[in-house]
Amino acid sequence: MSGTLYTIGFTRKGAERFFGLLADAGVRVLLDTRARPDSQLAGFARGRDLAWFLQRLCGIDYVAIAALAPGNGLLADYRRGALDWTCYARRYLAELNADAVMRELAGISLDGACLLCAEDSPDQCHRRLAAEWLQQCEPTLRLVHLR
Repeated sequence: MSGTLYTIGFTRKGAERFFGLLADAGVRVLLDTRARPDSQLAGFARGRDLAWFLQRLCGIDYVAIAALAPGNGLLADYRRGALDWTCYARRYLAELNADAVMRELAGISLDGACLLCAEDSPDQCHRRLAAEWLQQCEPTLRLVHLR
């Protein structure tokens, strides 16, 4: 399969910019890779609300892919400084369960899909690691980080 897999973070973006980036890119489905998609801190990007906004404003489907979320222990260790980025990235990739990821992605084309997380930049965010891992599974995928 060839095509384009996008990634986006919602922080530091207002709703108009966030939904505009997705619509302008032609995203078909948003794949939520957050550990807690219904966090109260997410504002317009709360999972239940986000699914409604995506469909209503852009005609984009929403699917939470829990298998791509970092484990709570891993995320907590990183946030409190117990792990640097290199160790975090290595552990995230080691903890990915390929069978679980593929099961959750069954029937979803990655062409035109977009991985969502909170971080504004993909540089030190697990969504970039997940996108690169998926690209290894589908080498013809082109990765585009929406900013």
